[in-house]
Amino acid sequence: MKKLSLTCFVLFLSIALLGQDPDAVQMHETGKQFMRSGDWANAVLVLNKAKAKDPANFAIQKDLALTYYYQRDFAKAREMVKPLIDREDADVQVFQIAGNIYKQLAEAKDADRMYKKALKKYPNEGALYAEYGELLWLEKDYSCIDQWETGIKNDPGYSANYYYASKHYYLTTDKVWALVYGEMFINIESYSSRTGEIKSMLLDAYKKFFTIDPKAKPSKNKTEFSEAFTEVMNRSSSVVNAGITSETLTMLRTRFILDWYKDYGVKFPFRLFEHQRQLLQEGMFDAYNQWIFEAAGNLAAYENWTKMNAAQYAEFSKFQKSKLFKVPAGQYYQKAN
Repeated sequence: MKKLSLTCFVLFLSIALLGQDPDAVQMHETGKQFMRSGDWANAVLVLNKAKAKDPANFAIQKDLALTYYYQRDFAKAREMVKPLIDREDADVQVFQIAGNIYKQLAEAKDADRMYKKALKKYPNEGALYAEYGELLWLEKDYSCIDQWETGIKNDPGYSANYYYASKHYYLTTDKVWALVYGEMFINIESYSSRTGEIKSMLLDAYKKFFTIDPKAKPSKNKTEFSEAFTEVMNRSSSVVNAGITSETLTMLRTRFILDWYKDYGVKFPFRLFEHQRQLLQEGMFDAYNQWIFEAAGNLAAYENWTKMNAAQYAEFSKFQKSKLFKVPAGQYYQKAN
């Protein structure tokens, strides 16, 4: 009889536990699992129930706003995110989510106000400068470059500001910063879908650098650094008289690094040039230039080069994938904004 009572008790307890309503934390986790699988409808369902249980929970509301965004219910996403950006605990991610929502709704003025507020709170967050600059670019407001430059200055390790800034300068007569920022980008972000795009831009930017009237460069963005870059690059311009190829660029850039460290290395310490010098010293500079320029100009020729130089390619590839290209603070030589 006692055994039967114990069994009944366990059974009733199990039924009670199964019938228990999960708490907000559990429901939030379930909602995130639906988000990870791309099941936005179920994510919205569960996250709304979690929000009802814990109405003040910032993380739940942020995930709900993001889910509505992915579900393309932008009006509902905006309704959810607007109160969050006014909270004291508003983080960088919620401002990014809000920016994407406003862009989808073409509410540029609201987005502009929001980014200014975000940057006042987080003045060293490169992602916010990159995305605010992108908004301005879409609005044909070319002060966007000021945002990307400030992002580079304040958060030099964030890649997207180099990406956007290099593309901006490529469209001007000033190819110095297109070359510098473009190459910094592909070293920070070496294997993304955008890397190939910037490699192609770099190859074309070198061609344009040597065809633009020297008096026209580096245009209004002239600085001591850009003047030094132009002067040292032009010393060896005869190397490319027969054309811009990966081979002539390797020779040109080898001479550039040697001359730079002879005349300007102390005055302008610069991570990109330190990286190039290291590759030169370790016998990988040719492979590096092939990786940038031959891959951009003639992919079949680059693949053939990797086969013919398998050991050199393997050594460089291992180095490139293992290195951390980190730009120190203070190595900013553009004009201060």
